[in-house]
Amino acid sequence: MSGYRVSDVMTRQVVYLSAETPLDEAARVMKDADIGDVVVTDGATLAGMLTDRDIVVRAVAERSDPSTTTIGSIITREVVMIDQHCSAGEAAALMRERGVRRILVCDADRKLVGIVSLGDLARQLDPDSALGEISEQAPAT
Repeated sequence: MSGYRVSDVMTRQVVYLSAETPLDEAARVMKDADIGDVVVTDGATLAGMLTDRDIVVRAVAERSDPSTTTIGSIITREVVMIDQHCSAGEAAALMRERGVRRILVCDADRKLVGIVSLGDLARQLDPDSALGEISEQAPAT
């Protein structure tokens, strides 16, 4: 993954929502911003991450009411972070090791500065691959 740093491939647009946000509102925010994930906060504290897959698997499949279900009740609480100066190869290895498709990116002070997804890596590192082409055509997930 020749010389690329996480900061070269990450998405800098990070959307934050409160854990008390209703599921339907979070879905609208994701649709409007054309993103597949949001960072969830509990006050000033990072509570976890919500993905479009979380919505489907943990809410829709369970027939949860989207207007009364809060995103805090279905989020992934264990988040994986990586420093922005790590290599893209290290990010890919971490994704593989932890079984995740997205990693939060932080600076030296552990401040959140972006998100790197499997699609970000594919688009930057191998844009002609099937995954790179799919990621380019589809909204970010």
